[in-house]
Amino acid sequence: MSRQKQKKQFYLLSLGCSKNSVDSESMASLLQKSGFNGVTDPDDASVLIVNTCGFIEDARQESIGALQELADAKGKNQLLIAAGCMAQRYGDEVVQWVPGVDGVIGTRRWMDIVPFVRKLRRRKHPQPLYHLPEEALTVGTDERGVIRASVQGRSAYLKISDGCRRPCAFCAIPQIKGTHVSRPLDNIVSEAVRLQDSGLQELLLIAQDTTDYGHDLGLKNGLSQLLGQITQAAPDIPWIRLMYAYPGYVTDELIETMAGSPQVVNYLDIPLQHGHRETLKRMRRPANIEWVYRTLEKLRAAMPDIAIRTTFIVGYPGETDEEFEGLKQFVKDLQFDRVGVFTYSFEASTPSSTVSWQVPQEVMVARQEELMAIQQTISLARNQAQVGRILPILVEGYGDNVSVGRSYRDAPEIDGYVLVPGELPAGEMVPVRIDGAMTYDLTGVPMTESAHTVSLGNIQIG
Repeated sequence: MSRQKQKKQFYLLSLGCSKNSVDSESMASLLQKSGFNGVTDPDDASVLIVNTCGFIEDARQESIGALQELADAKGKNQLLIAAGCMAQRYGDEVVQWVPGVDGVIGTRRWMDIVPFVRKLRRRKHPQPLYHLPEEALTVGTDERGVIRASVQGRSAYLKISDGCRRPCAFCAIPQIKGTHVSRPLDNIVSEAVRLQDSGLQELLLIAQDTTDYGHDLGLKNGLSQLLGQITQAAPDIPWIRLMYAYPGYVTDELIETMAGSPQVVNYLDIPLQHGHRETLKRMRRPANIEWVYRTLEKLRAAMPDIAIRTTFIVGYPGETDEEFEGLKQFVKDLQFDRVGVFTYSFEASTPSSTVSWQVPQEVMVARQEELMAIQQTISLARNQAQVGRILPILVEGYGDNVSVGRSYRDAPEIDGYVLVPGELPAGEMVPVRIDGAMTYDLTGVPMTESAHTVSLGNIQIG
């Protein structure tokens, strides 16, 4: 490959969550608009970018490893840039960990990637350059015309806000991202329409806290208002899915909007983090356990087939045997469809690091395994209740004579699948009769359209 051609090509590796993927695609779009082409082989690129994750230690080590691998193989005319959360959080420490890094640009300035590359190319000395302003540009006002979505097949993650104003004692996101800033409603709706026109089947609304949308814009029940405008403007998107709802902010208005909108699937991701009041208080999380019971009752009354996903942290500093027993009972009582259980990750810059009683690692792992065993029994029973239903599935792929898809009960990457014999059209919605259940996945057989009428939203069978 000629040096001139390589000069206009970039390689971008995105690590971490779906929110990071949106930033990665936005940076890629800006580079492409400026004349760069994306490549899949780092040897073919003049600019190498790793959009890092810095949320917990395991993610940091993965990011450092990816940067080190590229640094070791980097050619004389290649630039290596550390971008994203780890870059924002640790700044010049990144180049100490990986000496081959040429530039560090934080997550608050992803929109400056093109001028930053140009500045790196103009530098007269080999010292690393940094672009880590403390103040984040207001999202929506300087996004350089790129769509704030990460498209994966016929699904897309659409970011509706960035940052977080919650005080969780274990979380470094406010340090990394800054406070919560909502994107303008009109921008989001316009992007939803563009995604609809591209043939999108599933729109996932994401943020650090989707239920906080519009707070800074002076909107009351902003997420409900946003959903109403999206469904009106983009009526041909079959599924709209809500992720990252914050406890205490799932309002009656939001429940009513979800239940009354066929496009909004009966699914809610609401990370609760624990089920014992005292642990939640130390976490600086909403500790009104009664609210959770009441709200799940309301959700299930309004949408009897709703799938509810949550996550828990076990081994949080000071978690006693009694508190863990309370969490176990909480899980048994509420019968969640999907649960993720994580062991506490020590983060030196967060308030949780100052709690003197740190739970031993072996205790954390044992509690994680015990809680997951309880949930597996619940998940299997919830899946078995689906047998006999006819559900539309979004087909994602085919292999070994089996098609793999997802129902409305399954968010991409984190939930289960529906396995169907034979080859179904990828990217299409296909009605399937569920005939078997496993702990995480379902099996089914395809139905003919003439025999059944299926609503692709709230799963109404006629």
